[in-house]
Amino acid sequence: MKKEKNKRCDLIRKKILNLSQRVSALHIGGSFSSVEIIERVFFRILKKKDIFILSKGHAGILLYVVLHLKGKISQSQLNLYCKKKGKLGVHPDLGTFGINASTGSLGHGLGLAAGIAIAEKNTSKKIFVLMSDGELQEGSVWETILFISSQGLKNIIIIIDNNNLQSSTKASDTHPTLYPIEEKFRAFGWKVSSCDGHNLNEIEKKLEKNSKKPAALIAKTIKGFPISFMKNNPKWHYRSPSKEEYNLAIKELD
Repeated sequence: MKKEKNKRCDLIRKKILNLSQRVSALHIGGSFSSVEIIERVFFRILKKKDIFILSKGHAGILLYVVLHLKGKISQSQLNLYCKKKGKLGVHPDLGTFGINASTGSLGHGLGLAAGIAIAEKNTSKKIFVLMSDGELQEGSVWETILFISSQGLKNIIIIIDNNNLQSSTKASDTHPTLYPIEEKFRAFGWKVSSCDGHNLNEIEKKLEKNSKKPAALIAKTIKGFPISFMKNNPKWHYRSPSKEEYNLAIKELD
C-alpha cells in the first residue's frame, strides 16, 4: 500500500538524520516508526490544554524535533542533543522545554498518565500516551490498564506503536501470546481500534472519535520506515548511519 507523502514527516526524519551525524548513536528505528503518529497528535489533535507523554522514552529525539518545529526548542538547543552543555538527553526529562514526564524506563509512562488523569478527571483535558508494543510485556502496564478502566478514566488515550520489533527480536517471537493485543484491551474494558500507523488520515480519524471509555489505538507500523535499508532491521534500533548511509536515506526522503 502506497503511503501518503507528507513534507512535515519527511522534515522530521531529515532533522533526526542530521542529528545522527553529531552523535555516535541514537534510537533511529523506533523514532522513525512513530513519526506519523506524533506528527498527527501534535499538529492536528493535541489542544493547548491537553497533555502528551512519550512513554517509549527511547524515542526522545523524535519528541525533541517535533517540539523544535512547534517553536519550543531552538535549533541551537537541538544541536546540543546528548552534548555536555546541552539539556536534551537520550530520554525526556520532566519540565525540560515543557516535557510532561521523565520516561525511558519502559512501562512507567502509563502509570504517570493515570495519576494525571485522576487529577484532571473533572476537567476537559485529555492525556495522550505514546507507547511501544515492547512495553506491553511489563506487568505494571497491565495493572495500570485495569486500574484506568476500573476508575473510568476516559480522558486517557493510548497510541501503541506496534512495530513488533524490539532491540534485537520480534515481540511476537519472544511473547507470542501478547497477540492479539486488541482483544486484551477489550477484556480490560477499553475502547480499542487499530490503524495503519503510517497513514495520516487513518490516525487522525481514529483519534478524533470520542469515547465513554479509555481508548487505545493500535498503530501498525514498520520500524525504520520508510528507509529501505532500515525497515524491519534490528540493526537500526540504536545506531547512527555512516555518511554514505545518511546520504542514501536523505535521497530516499527527497
